[in-house]
Amino acid sequence: MPSLPEPASTAGLPAHLGPRADEQLRLPEEVQHALLQVAHRRQLQRGDSLFLKGSSPDALFGMVQGALRVSVAAPDGREAVIAVLEPGHWFGEVSLFVGQERVYDTCAVEPSEVAVVQAADFHHLIATQPVLHMAFTRLVCLRLRQALAWIDDAILQPLPVRLAHRLMTLDSRPAGDGASTVLAVSQEDLAFMLGVSRQSINRQLKQWEEEGVLRVGYRVVELLDRDRLARCAQPG
Repeated sequence: MPSLPEPASTAGLPAHLGPRADEQLRLPEEVQHALLQVAHRRQLQRGDSLFLKGSSPDALFGMVQGALRVSVAAPDGREAVIAVLEPGHWFGEVSLFVGQERVYDTCAVEPSEVAVVQAADFHHLIATQPVLHMAFTRLVCLRLRQALAWIDDAILQPLPVRLAHRLMTLDSRPAGDGASTVLAVSQEDLAFMLGVSRQSINRQLKQWEEEGVLRVGYRVVELLDRDRLARCAQPG
């Protein structure tokens, strides 16, 4: 793959966005390298919006540091949280591919840093480097499979299985890594993700906390026994 000149604005950027994203959803190292060579960085404070539903598809984004909440709002003001993006995630490619407005909101839940690839640069890379085109095609297909699996869970599985599965999905450490993981997600976020009440989430989290599976903090959940939580995520 031909190398791209590195603009001065990328000085200090990491060679890739780090290991925290789900390994299946990680872009190959050479793809991340090509994207970061044409990217600039944007800093967000807690509560800042990266983009809102209805905005134009002007860039691709990669999480470098922090966490972003992805959500949609109903006409009555209720918010449904779709995901919490942590370092390693690239996102926004679907709107760029189809040339249509964004369909969700993104908001920083803590101070964050985002790599921004302008739409023109993204389309140039896709057109001139087939390996990038295939990498993003694979990424979109994997996300579709993940979305369909979440729909199945929402219809067929009881709350403890669905909640454990969602926590494991948000946990970006490799399987077999025994270290605890702190997830930047609140009980309200989990309730919106699963379409249940906050009280139902709280009851299940408290039960797991008493059993030593996890620890609940302010807008965070620390996973202590990931192997046991993984077993809870298995359908009965």
